[in-house]
Amino acid sequence: MLKWRMAFFMSKNLIVIPARNEEETIYEVVTKSLKYADVSVTDDGSRDKTVSILKSIFAEYEHGKHPHKLNIITHTVSTHIPRGIQNGLIYAMTLNYDFVVTMDAGLSHDPDALPDFFNYNSDVDVLIGWRNKTKNVPLYRKAVSAMARIVVNYALTGSYFNLTGPGLRDCTSGYRRYSRRAYELIAGTRLKSKTFDFHIEALSLCYRAGMKVEEIPINYVFSNSSFNKNDLKQAIKFGFHLISTKSSFYS
Repeated sequence: MLKWRMAFFMSKNLIVIPARNEEETIYEVVTKSLKYADVSVTDDGSRDKTVSILKSIFAEYEHGKHPHKLNIITHTVSTHIPRGIQNGLIYAMTLNYDFVVTMDAGLSHDPDALPDFFNYNSDVDVLIGWRNKTKNVPLYRKAVSAMARIVVNYALTGSYFNLTGPGLRDCTSGYRRYSRRAYELIAGTRLKSKTFDFHIEALSLCYRAGMKVEEIPINYVFSNSSFNKNDLKQAIKFGFHLISTKSSFYS
């Protein structure tokens, strides 16, 4: 444990936060995150006060109010989660960060849990925040997560007869830590995912590349979400894509 804590203080860490129309929570999420590491926010075509709030936080940063660096990436139109996170990962590459944590802008993920990610074993490439304790999660979202867990675990095993695969408990959680080799792989890949299926694709890319994946329990509070029927259809489509490509990775 002491070794891991020393690694946390010695590592160069970045928090990547994609945001679209998050005026109610963006200030709290970003300022709390800035207590622990540098932050890169991708404003994905917001039409509310998110942009002006980010500018005010940046002004605070320039006046020395926050202990870590703030970077803001602006999309004039929405590109959704894959490009929003990927742009943050590309920024991480340019400044040679050791680890990147991705998190939600709507306070579904507790910024005060960030040290748990950064303190964790540095040998792990993908550290997933397993939503062990949840609040206000609709039944349909629980069902979608459960279905994704079954499909992704099956897609990540080399056998067509092994239904459980690596036994990951939460394949769609967006609260994650990526090592440098993990986020460089994701940043440099032409992604097939369109929306929330990004989290599945990022996991599969790293796992199939032989990287080490582990999970830690987190508290998760459901907030407003843009997840819709089209996102569900895209996730199902990508799940079938993963299954169809099993043989090419495990032959």
